[in-house]
Amino acid sequence: MISRHVLRSMFCGAALALLAAPQARAEGTFDIPAGAHFNPDKLAKVGDFFKNEVATGKISGAIVLIQQHGKPVYHESFGVQDVVSKAPITDQTIFRLSSLTKVITSVVAMQLIQDGKIKLDDPVSKYIPSFANMKVGVEKKAEDGTKTLELVPLTRPITILDLMRHTSGITYGFYGDSLVRKAYREANLYAGDFDLAEFAERIAKLPLHNQPGALWQYGHSTDILARIMEIVSGKSLLEIEREKLLDPLGMTDTGFFVTEPERLQRLAQPLPNDSDFRVGRLYRTEVRQKWESASGGMVSTMSDFSKFAQMLANGGTFEGKTYLSPNTFELMASDHIGKGSGVERDYFYFPGDGFGMGLGFAVRTDPGNAKPPPPGSLGELKWDGAAGCYMVVDRKQDMFFVLLEQTPTERQRIQRTLKQLIYEAMEN
Repeated sequence: MISRHVLRSMFCGAALALLAAPQARAEGTFDIPAGAHFNPDKLAKVGDFFKNEVATGKISGAIVLIQQHGKPVYHESFGVQDVVSKAPITDQTIFRLSSLTKVITSVVAMQLIQDGKIKLDDPVSKYIPSFANMKVGVEKKAEDGTKTLELVPLTRPITILDLMRHTSGITYGFYGDSLVRKAYREANLYAGDFDLAEFAERIAKLPLHNQPGALWQYGHSTDILARIMEIVSGKSLLEIEREKLLDPLGMTDTGFFVTEPERLQRLAQPLPNDSDFRVGRLYRTEVRQKWESASGGMVSTMSDFSKFAQMLANGGTFEGKTYLSPNTFELMASDHIGKGSGVERDYFYFPGDGFGMGLGFAVRTDPGNAKPPPPGSLGELKWDGAAGCYMVVDRKQDMFFVLLEQTPTERQRIQRTLKQLIYEAMEN
């Protein structure tokens, strides 16, 4: 197990890393001194931007909330829920979260770690024995240029820590062209009506993309984490999430499926020509199935998700209740793949330049290489999803913002622009 001494070292190391990082304000809107406030006239540019996105047919609609010191400073919706019903977007409109699901799952996993149910250095095979027999797929290139996959043993077991920081070697099959990702694509992982237990066994039969701890690799790690959460709690993923997080926070519209007629009327839809979420499978939100996808299957509303984001902005507490202790939150919000971790980054390092990886979301560690650096603050927490939803928590400014939209093709451009406009509206 990870000892208190090691955990203390991790906390101290994270603190020293932040102290050692550049503290002076760089060019542009990076690392604004604490205590900044928003200029309402400059914030109005956010509305101008989104109104144009809707008017020019880029998106059907969106909703944006910026909250500072626990109070909204900007809260507007644009466009419609979907172009068929033309219903307006409200705080009760239901959006597909896609990979923001990972953040919710990871918080509940940290609660179970806090309760002593699981430990970060536990081998996955302690809970799912078939993972003890997994192999790593190493590409070999012949003289004629053909590639083959050689299966080699693990140098060490996959751990809970690997699942939470995406260093397990488990990948996705819908991006990249490596032979392991091709094996994922050809494995028919999403066939039939299966649960997390069956899905974990399907993953266990596939090769890992790399040795555990060697590379940040986006994939189904969070689904395997969720299966372990089910095993140690004796409950389904949604049951344990409701008990530990969703119900206490009052997140009544957050779950995995939207099948009730009243809720279906509140489900946001992307534009018809922008409805392929490009995640290797159909997004079956409106069909109830056994698989509760911990890596991308949840839905939520602004009313619900803003409570979750505020809890993170508060460092693990909300309305007098503690969800994550200060030490647990610090552990989650620290970079676990930085210098000395042995974790490499490649072209598919999705946290991006200037960001490390905490236990469930990206953590801003430095300005990055771009000149001027993208806006934000050291220690910023962020994540987003393929459907377009986006969360940034800036604890230095006691602020978070959430964007909910459904647009797989326009999301990255919109997210970058929104963040720039928000930080340009901040003044000392």
